[in-house]
Amino acid sequence: MTTAVFPAAGASTRMNNFGGTNKNLLKLAGEMVLLRSVKTFSKVERVNFLIVVVGAKEVETVENLLRAQKDLKPWVVTVGGSERQFSIANGLKLVPPDADTVLVHDAARPLVTEKTVNAVIDAAEQFGGAIAAVPAKDTIKLVGADGFVRFTPPRRELAAVQTPQGFKREIIMRAYAKAEDDGFLGTDDSSLVERLGIRIKIVESEYSNLKITTPEDIWVAETFLRGENR
Repeated sequence: MTTAVFPAAGASTRMNNFGGTNKNLLKLAGEMVLLRSVKTFSKVERVNFLIVVVGAKEVETVENLLRAQKDLKPWVVTVGGSERQFSIANGLKLVPPDADTVLVHDAARPLVTEKTVNAVIDAAEQFGGAIAAVPAKDTIKLVGADGFVRFTPPRRELAAVQTPQGFKREIIMRAYAKAEDDGFLGTDDSSLVERLGIRIKIVESEYSNLKITTPEDIWVAETFLRGENR
């Protein structure tokens, strides 16, 4: 049994009010970003329950949106927090007791594929924790506070991290509890799990699994969709 948690409560500040709404409610080639993500996970046989985390003002809107859809897996909408990590913590409180695996997926990554979701579930079940990622294309520099390059890590050892990120239920619950106790704020879910000393398996994803963060990302995502349609 797998539960998927979708953080979608961000302020979308880098969208510069593009479309006048939360980026997850923007339309991408005629369909809302959030719906594209949720529908993909609903098609995955092993995903049994969906938890969508949104801002307090958007709960009713999103609930009505999901009710209007056919063939979705059972779902619930809950209110997020001031940080992504706090939003996911709220979502984790609603994970059914019979869930073995928990996936966390940015609702703003609407082009994720069923193949990637299934691969992350497989790896999470086998290794305890797994994250979707792609090889880094650019050379990355480690820069000091003085603005000078400190180190150039080998590109072959670098990966651009995406979602979904998947974990055995007990592991992610323990990681979030420890983060709360320690007052630790991580940049993603795996950074919390890594603090437990657990190794995270990388699952190679697709470059099209981009996150809608700026207006340009909408145009890029629509280009990927046009390519799929051809």
